[in-house]
Amino acid sequence: MVAGTRRGFIGGATALAATAAFGGAAQAAPRPAGTGRRRTARRSVAVLGGGVAGLTAAHELAERGFAVTVYERKAALGGKARSMDVPGSARGGRRPLPGEHGFRFIPGFYRNLPDTLRRIPFPGNENGCHDNLVPSTEVMLARIGHEDIRLPFRSIGKPPPVLTPDAFVRMLTALLETFAGLPPHEIAYFAGRLLVWFTSSERRRTQEWERVPWFDFTRAGRMSANYRQLLAIGITRNIVATKAEVASTKTVSTCVEAFLYNALGRGADGEPDRVLNAPTNEAWIDPWVSHLRTLGVEFRTGWAVRELRPAGGRIAEAVLEDATGTRRVVTADHFVSAMPVEHARRTWNAQVRAADPALARCDRLQTDWMTGIQFYLTEPTPIVHGHINHIDSPWSLTAVGQAQYWSGRDFRRDYGDGTVADCLSVDVSEWDRPGILYGRTAKQCTREEVAREVWAQMKAGLNDTGRTVLSDAKLHSWFLDPAVELDGTRASNDEQLLIHPTGTWYDRPAARTAIPNLFLAGDYVAVDIDLATMEGANAAARAAVNALLDEEGSGAQRCEVIPPYRAPEFEGLKRQDEFRHRLGLANVFDLG
Repeated sequence: MVAGTRRGFIGGATALAATAAFGGAAQAAPRPAGTGRRRTARRSVAVLGGGVAGLTAAHELAERGFAVTVYERKAALGGKARSMDVPGSARGGRRPLPGEHGFRFIPGFYRNLPDTLRRIPFPGNENGCHDNLVPSTEVMLARIGHEDIRLPFRSIGKPPPVLTPDAFVRMLTALLETFAGLPPHEIAYFAGRLLVWFTSSERRRTQEWERVPWFDFTRAGRMSANYRQLLAIGITRNIVATKAEVASTKTVSTCVEAFLYNALGRGADGEPDRVLNAPTNEAWIDPWVSHLRTLGVEFRTGWAVRELRPAGGRIAEAVLEDATGTRRVVTADHFVSAMPVEHARRTWNAQVRAADPALARCDRLQTDWMTGIQFYLTEPTPIVHGHINHIDSPWSLTAVGQAQYWSGRDFRRDYGDGTVADCLSVDVSEWDRPGILYGRTAKQCTREEVAREVWAQMKAGLNDTGRTVLSDAKLHSWFLDPAVELDGTRASNDEQLLIHPTGTWYDRPAARTAIPNLFLAGDYVAVDIDLATMEGANAAARAAVNALLDEEGSGAQRCEVIPPYRAPEFEGLKRQDEFRHRLGLANVFDLG
């Protein structure tokens, strides 16, 4: 996706002219040590963005001796992964109630992010922050008007020692038979569709399946309502957090493949479903930032990037606005753009885009709303030891009860006003469909109405079989991500999620741009996981650092970018499929 030769910029202001353009008001930010003597001192890197991608890039660069400064537009570091204090909620010396953009889900098929977690020291942990991961044992599909489905992860049974196509189909069929109400022929068909994917060549995956929606690949429109809800929509929502009707088969199947290999114990870092044993900042982000400071990384929070300015074929400087609203000019030897794509592309002016046309294609990448709300309960409410997928909810809710995982913490003792005993963290993935309480979409509601509607939809899925799982009397309070602004007529969301409609892959850029000192790190960059995740952000940051090292001609060890696991038993079939695809033939297992 990067042009084969680097082209010079068309025009471009020098750093002096850029400063003059602000009438002398622009002030240079404190330059990282060493930028004055480029050949003998440490090379400087400005990392623009302090989320998972930015912190990962800073970590890898600092370990390799670079002078790194991270600039983050928010007042806090961690991006969408961070947890945050609920304002005014602390009493009696306790910590504030923990809020978050959305719950953390770190499956065992993640391989790059866990490596970083191991390298972040944490008191008492042999493997650093990685030891703060705890596994779930099951997942629950909460149905409205149907019996809930609880799927223990051990239900996949004993993995076959050799993964032949027949063994794969039998294993998957046995797993899917735990879904009540699915006829055998639909189970067999779905298993067959996954076998087609598992044996498809990389070329077919990229050129054919990337163009086919998952909903069509699974023939969901021709199947029963249960098939559509449980397999085409439900599974993908829990694993991939995307919409089956428009999502690329390549994106969905890549993660389903990784999840199934994880469940088989192949190439896995741990259990299929893992969460943190404390609020994210306590278990991960704060120790990470502290560790990076010991490595010499500097941080500027509240600094928003406004523009990258070229000169002489390179990025000469970045124009930022600090927390006081003052314009600042930042110079560095290299720039790593680690912002979400909807913010990063605003900083690429016409000259930057002319230098690398791949950046302009990022304008076609789409984002949508997937935002969290937390409900604080006065009684422990361990609904299930894992995630809950409210499969029939109009707003596509998924949830997890958190206190059951927070070992060594007593919610009443440690958080809030002493009456809160649990936190039910919920992700809302559908903001444009009418709800059941007000008949309006989430974007048409006020914040209070969103909270009431989400609570009502959860009760509809959990309290409809004669049990009272959620009770209004136990609801203490709620907290909706402050990035969302709602007043019933207007809606905005400052922290959205990259989505993956068909064809998205072709518009995603590489970590290395055609501009010699500009590198991209973020979950929109093209990496193997092919999904907007913390794993994708981490892998992209590693790729960006490697590209920077290559540009420098550095002898430092390159970051390991760990690809998803691939079963060796299927490699021969994938090579065969490569020939079939070149000849215009279908996959040998594709019965249509």
